[in-house]
Amino acid sequence: MATHHQYQTHITWTGNNGTGTSSYREYERSHLIDLPGKAPIAASSDPAFRGDASKHNPEELLLASLSSCHMLWYLHLCADAGIIVLAYEDEAKATMDEVEGGGQFTAATLYPLVTVAEESMIPKAYALHEQAHASCFIARSVNFPVTQQPKIQTP
Repeated sequence: MATHHQYQTHITWTGNNGTGTSSYREYERSHLIDLPGKAPIAASSDPAFRGDASKHNPEELLLASLSSCHMLWYLHLCADAGIIVLAYEDEAKATMDEVEGGGQFTAATLYPLVTVAEESMIPKAYALHEQAHASCFIARSVNFPVTQQPKIQTP
């Protein structure tokens, strides 16, 4: 019988220097990886595997890597396409099934919430999520499905 594990991360882009992604060189790639109730990046294994529950674990960090990689590609693609992103957050979630002798991730879903400068940018902003997914090194490297359910808004 499989045991299911759920993980969640929160990514906040902090690199808006006042003009969003008005050009490729005008924004920082800075972002925060926040996990509920934990200090900034200090690693251990999952508590289910005798790890320290107060520290980030590889499963959470894998999910954070998927989310960060998608966000960074997305910001790049938006800058190239003239889409001005003013804010970006993601509440990513993943499932890992533990079975006798090991375990594996079975799925991850990203939930980007993106604020763009103008309503006319929204259709293209949605479309660029698929391109970001196809470009993301981490998503291309994992053997489980990674999907996105983005929401795009204006201020």
